[in-house]
Amino acid sequence: MQSKETLPVNFENTETAFRDQSNASLKQAYQLFKVMNNRRLVNIGKHLVNFAFAVHFPIEGIIRNTIYKHFVGGVSIEDCSKTITRLARYNVDSILDYAQEGEESEDAFNATCREVIRTVEFAGNHKNVPFSVFKITGVARFDLLAKVSEQQPLTDEERAEFRSVEERVDAIFRRGFELDVPVLIDAEETWIQPVLDDMVMNLMSRYNKEKAIVQNTYQMYRHDSIERIKQHHRMALEGGFKFGLKIVRGAYMEKERNRAAERGYPSPIQPDKPATDRDFDDITRYFIEHLDSIDFMVATHNEESSLLLARLIDEYNLPRNHRGIYFSQLYGMSDHITYNLAEQGYNVAKYVPYGAVKTMMPYLFRRAEENSAVKGQTNRELKMIRTEIKRRRN
Repeated sequence: MQSKETLPVNFENTETAFRDQSNASLKQAYQLFKVMNNRRLVNIGKHLVNFAFAVHFPIEGIIRNTIYKHFVGGVSIEDCSKTITRLARYNVDSILDYAQEGEESEDAFNATCREVIRTVEFAGNHKNVPFSVFKITGVARFDLLAKVSEQQPLTDEERAEFRSVEERVDAIFRRGFELDVPVLIDAEETWIQPVLDDMVMNLMSRYNKEKAIVQNTYQMYRHDSIERIKQHHRMALEGGFKFGLKIVRGAYMEKERNRAAERGYPSPIQPDKPATDRDFDDITRYFIEHLDSIDFMVATHNEESSLLLARLIDEYNLPRNHRGIYFSQLYGMSDHITYNLAEQGYNVAKYVPYGAVKTMMPYLFRRAEENSAVKGQTNRELKMIRTEIKRRRN
């Protein structure tokens, strides 16, 4: 008889996927995904919510008890504790994601930096929070990053501003190094990614001598991602430091294509989804083959890519909880992947965003738009929930 540590993963097991959800919460999730399955309703809802906030209509309570509750861990780090404890009960780790965005002032950037450092310190004291994460656009002005990436000359004021950016980013990773907490930095648009890559690779050489504390993110819908990853891996090997990274399919596809068309340069995006899927899976195989020098996270809601990594771990006779390999999904999505992987002993973590209701609206709009736009994603969630509701009735 096979133990759960050797059984293959079954993503169709809805009993495991939803075992921490009550009947009422399942039904509420079903209604939420039904709304998000309608792109027209999502667009109307976005405008209505923005209008309600603009005229100070008391809408926060409605949002807090619906879409916010489903996709957000809490208002603050401390408020996320119940979510972290609940996930840990089923062998699922958490990654706290401070979702502040859209700010432009130095005061706001410094405040975000301090808050991200608080997530690092929290992770250092909680074994079920193995990583911290942040976006460089949370601690730096977008236009400044674009100017540096394009190697445009900076004014004296801009040079001082960029030094402050470097100091903030270094402070976050330095605290991770001091507390032995790996820190993931999210990927950004292609035209600000060069400065991010340069900064992160320099910090890897400083802090990753023993462990992959500094970890970059690569969007595999970029056709150059495999080449960039292998180049950065070679730099790590030559520099004698550990290479740490996360791969995602990507978040800015339409924006990237539109900008390329408007400015007349070749699109950085893959020609189609099969090309993205191919590169995503090919680089996963590369990671397994070079596990002695790479720590990596596969962040995906794709069943095939998740099953591939699970199979590779077993085929290479690696422990399912190998410290250098993680799966990850967003909180509130793809529980059938998360909980079934965790049940079989693999390392898996939910990205748990937190923040005040109004602060979280850009993030929540993206989740709603993503679920209405990605073909089959919401239908899959609805199918899984329907199956579990039916199973509980029988």
